[in-house]
Amino acid sequence: MGNLERGLEFLVKPPCLVFEDEHLLVVNKPAGLNTHSPSPFAGQGLYEWLRDREARWASLAIIHRLDKETSGVILFSKTPIANRSLTDQFTNREVRKKYLLLTDRAAPEKKLSVKTALVRAGDRYVSRPAAAAGAHIAETNFAFLKHTKLHGFGLCALVEAEPLTGRTHQIRVHASDKGFPILGDARYGGTPAPRLCLHAAKLAIKHPASGAEMSFQAPADFEQEPGLALRRALINPQSTTLYRLIHGGSDAWPGWYVDRVGDYLLSQSSGPLTQDQLSRLDGLAKELSAQGAYHKRLSSRPQAGPRMDLSPQRVVGSSAPARFSILENGLRFELSFEEGYSIGLFLDQRDNRRRLLTGQIAAGFALLEPQTGQRKPELLNTFAYTCGFSVYAAKAGWSTTNLDLSKKYLEWGKRNFLLNQIDPGEHAFILGDVFEWLRRLRKKERRFDAIILDPPTFSQSKESGSFRAEKDYGKLVAAALPVLKSRGVLFASCNTLCWSPESFLAGVRGAAQAAQRTILQEHYVPQPPDFPISRSENAYLKTVWVRLL
Repeated sequence: MGNLERGLEFLVKPPCLVFEDEHLLVVNKPAGLNTHSPSPFAGQGLYEWLRDREARWASLAIIHRLDKETSGVILFSKTPIANRSLTDQFTNREVRKKYLLLTDRAAPEKKLSVKTALVRAGDRYVSRPAAAAGAHIAETNFAFLKHTKLHGFGLCALVEAEPLTGRTHQIRVHASDKGFPILGDARYGGTPAPRLCLHAAKLAIKHPASGAEMSFQAPADFEQEPGLALRRALINPQSTTLYRLIHGGSDAWPGWYVDRVGDYLLSQSSGPLTQDQLSRLDGLAKELSAQGAYHKRLSSRPQAGPRMDLSPQRVVGSSAPARFSILENGLRFELSFEEGYSIGLFLDQRDNRRRLLTGQIAAGFALLEPQTGQRKPELLNTFAYTCGFSVYAAKAGWSTTNLDLSKKYLEWGKRNFLLNQIDPGEHAFILGDVFEWLRRLRKKERRFDAIILDPPTFSQSKESGSFRAEKDYGKLVAAALPVLKSRGVLFASCNTLCWSPESFLAGVRGAAQAAQRTILQEHYVPQPPDFPISRSENAYLKTVWVRLL
C-alpha cells in the first residue's frame, strides 16, 4: 500500500451521509447551511462543500432545495440518468415528502388540507385564492402527531406536513395561515427560537436506474443546539478532533469564539469571560466530555509581551499536558497551550490541507496532472509554521521543502512528521527568510509542482524588513512564481479582515499577469462551514488555488 492509499484510508465519510450509490447521494442537511452558496464569497453551501470534496461527487446536481434554516433529507443526483429521472419524478409529483414541524400554538386536532396560490411579497410569500391569475398553486396536508416538551418553550405540538407541490416556503406559509406558525419562524409569525423547527423527515422516490421504490429518512432533533448540530453533521469525530464550536456572531455569541482542541476547549475573546460565557463553556465541556477548558485574550499585537502572558489560561476542569496530540482528517498533530499566542495549527485551513492528501482541489481541478507520471512531486511550503500542509502532502507521497524564520516551529514540524510515521530526514527544513530563500531557489533553478503561500498578516525579518499582507502580497506571489513549474499549482491565502476577496484575487491575478504566467484554473475557497459567514460575522479568510502555465 502506497503513501496515498495509507492517507486516504483515514478519511471517514461525513456524518450527514444517509445513502450513496452510483446514481444517488442522500444527505441529512443541518439547519443553518444553505443548499447552495448564494454568492461566490458568502461561504460554501452544502452542494459546493460536497461537490468539491470528493472526485466521485464532482458531477453532483441539485434536484430540490431546502431553506437554509430547514434541516433534513436532501437528494442529489450523480449521473445524467439520475438527473433526468429524478427531475421528471419531481415535476410529475411522483416524489413523496414528509416534514415534521413544531409549533407552540394550538395545532389542528384533525387532518387538514390547505390549497392556495402563493405570490411573493418582498422577502416572504403570501397566500391568495387558488383561482388567482398567474399565481403558483401550493397544496399541503397537515396531521397532528403528539404534544412534546421543548426546553425553554414548554408544551409544543408536533405536526406532520406533506407538501403535494414544491413551492418555496409553502409549509411555512400554510401553517401560519391556519394559525399554527412554526416555532422559530419569525418571518411568518412564529415565536422566536434558536432555529426554525422544520425538518424534512422522509423522502420516497423510484430509483432512477432500477425503478425500485426507495425511502430515505432522518430523525428530527429540535432540542439540539443548531451550531453544534451543524458541526456534528459535517465533522466526524473519529477522524477530526480540532474544529470550531462557536464562531462569534454567526452562532449568536458576538466577539466570542470557542474551539474543540482534542480533549480540551479553547475560548477566545478580547476580554475576560462573562458569567454567561463561562456557564456556556462549562456546559459545552460537559456535553463534549472535555477534560478542561482554556481562555485566550485576543490581541491586535500577538507578538508583544511575555510568552506565558499570551498563552491561553485554564478556566474549567483539569490542565492539559505541555504537549498533546489531536486528530485532523485522520492525521495527528502536536499542539500546546504553553507556547504563546498560537497553539500549533490553524483550524480554518483544515479543508485546504485535506486537498493535499486527496489530490482533489475542486470538481474538475486535480492537484496533479497526469503528465506528472511516476516521479515524486515536490511541494514548497513557505511560512511553514509547524508544517501542517507538508504533513498532508508527505502522507500523499510528496517531497516537501519547508521554509520558516523560526527554528522552534520547524522542529515542531518535524515532530508532526514523526507523529504520522513520516521520516523528516527525507524532507527539507530550511531556517530563514522566505523572500531571501525564494531568490536563492530561483538562482539554483529549483522548480516545484506546488507552492503554499500562507503568510502571517504581519511579519518582520532582518533580510526583507517588514511584510504586511495587504500591501506586500503581490510581491510575495511575484517572488514565488519563478520557482513554480509550468502547469504547477499555487495556493495563496490571507486572513486580513479589511481586505476584500475581490481585491485579494485581483492582487494574485495581477502578479501572475505581470510575470507573464497564464492562469489555467482557479478555485476560490472561503472559510469552512464551522466558521460560518453572516452579516454579524464577516468573512476574514480568503484562499485561492491556481494552476499556472
